[in-house]
Amino acid sequence: MRHSISVVALGFALVSGMAFAAGPAANAAPAAAPAAASASAPAAEKTPQQSKMATCNKSAEGKKGDERKAFMKDCLSANKQEKQQSKMKTCNAEAAGKKGDERKAFMSECLKK
Repeated sequence: MRHSISVVALGFALVSGMAFAAGPAANAAPAAAPAAASASAPAAEKTPQQSKMATCNKSAEGKKGDERKAFMKDCLSANKQEKQQSKMKTCNAEAAGKKGDERKAFMSECLKK
């Protein structure tokens, strides 16, 4: 479904580009002005996915090729968060009755597994 939407959007962009190129030259100058104005406008706030991508990108510095690809896939996957949340629930249940430093040490070890 995403692929077909992308193809339709690309086709529309190509067709509208050809229509613009076929128009009179007088229309070219006014159309360029709004594009320049939008380029100088402040950037919109990053989406959570963009923020996640930036964080993963920084963490992937120094990695190349397949190693980087695998790291980015793992870093960006939602499954990683779900695994961590599941692990947290399990460790919390096992830590019932422990308090203070004993609980802190137990949780630390449990979450490393």
